[in-house]
Amino acid sequence: MHFPAPLKSNSKKIMLLGSGELGKEVAIEAQRLGLEVIAVDRYQNAPAHHVAHRSYVVNMQDKDALLEIIYREKPHYILPEIEAISIDALFAAEDKGYNVIPNANAVSKTMNRKNIRTFAAEVLELKTGPYRFVTTLEGLKEASVEMGFPCVIKPVMSSSGHGQSIARSAEDIEKSWEIAKEARGDASELIVEAFVDFDYEITMLTVRNGKETVFCEPIGHEQRDGDYVFSWQPMQMSEVAKERAQDMAKRITDGLGGRGLFGVELFVKGDEVYFSEVSPRPHDTGMVTLITQSQSEFALHLRAVLGLPLGFTFYGEGASAAFKSEVHNYSPVVEVDESLFNEDSFVRVFSKPEAHKGRRLAVALVFGKVDLALAKARELIKKIKDI
Repeated sequence: MHFPAPLKSNSKKIMLLGSGELGKEVAIEAQRLGLEVIAVDRYQNAPAHHVAHRSYVVNMQDKDALLEIIYREKPHYILPEIEAISIDALFAAEDKGYNVIPNANAVSKTMNRKNIRTFAAEVLELKTGPYRFVTTLEGLKEASVEMGFPCVIKPVMSSSGHGQSIARSAEDIEKSWEIAKEARGDASELIVEAFVDFDYEITMLTVRNGKETVFCEPIGHEQRDGDYVFSWQPMQMSEVAKERAQDMAKRITDGLGGRGLFGVELFVKGDEVYFSEVSPRPHDTGMVTLITQSQSEFALHLRAVLGLPLGFTFYGEGASAAFKSEVHNYSPVVEVDESLFNEDSFVRVFSKPEAHKGRRLAVALVFGKVDLALAKARELIKKIKDI
């Protein structure tokens, strides 16, 4: 493997399509290997813009605008980091010989819940909960009765919980219909899922470099309104359930193909494992690996993209807590109590240029036995404010 200097005629380039806090960590890892980083997003001064060699602001769903940047920069690797993106641009770039990670077809399947659910359940025959797809309010009412209450209602295209809700009775359906319009993507079709009676849910970080597949220790997480707030590693689970989770993660990632890190979300009930979703990129719950592993999920993602060996050491247990804004501010300031910076904890501030209620601005990371680390993370996150 050769690592030329960036900003030279022979430099090796990666292009991030989506430049949030996860993309920023990937950009940092790329910088450590001397790769030239181009960060693209829909708004100015996104987190990865701060650490990239060059940045662009563009409508991420505009095929022609994205392709113009790709053809101008000629990146060796294109890394889609968000769901709301022009898939037509990715297919067009791939047809021209550009290396889309993991591949355009995998991105297309995973960015749309209808595509990935039917692929997982009907093609790969993975175990999932019952589901229906609807396009009208009347269809939503019928499907919710069929699925039973409570049921989970999500736009087929969105991210970070936007547009997602739980309907606990028929009286909630019209409200869920309105919430779905808040999707960060396409809300013209919804998936209605029967509520799976699970004990817990996990993220199985699964990494492929074209030669081998490796797994990180399973990550437990807690969500609110469909978005992660706490995660911990490892999630304690039976060996049978863990083996089944890894088998399911390998089957879905083998089916999608390509190189890179995948965040496979699974429900677990006893020893039974159910497929939920998969993202072909680093996962927000996986930020805990910044403190638990010798190679974080971001470093592993980059290694896999480059075809490098995937060995790493699991240092020990830990937890993470996301800090979300309570205010709207065009010049946000994150105030962190100095007690968060000690021998077993630290904070990563994302430096987003604008805050609004519910937007993730920082993460607290704690090293230690899961129960103690998670309890400490819950306390420490209260000592972060945005002003």
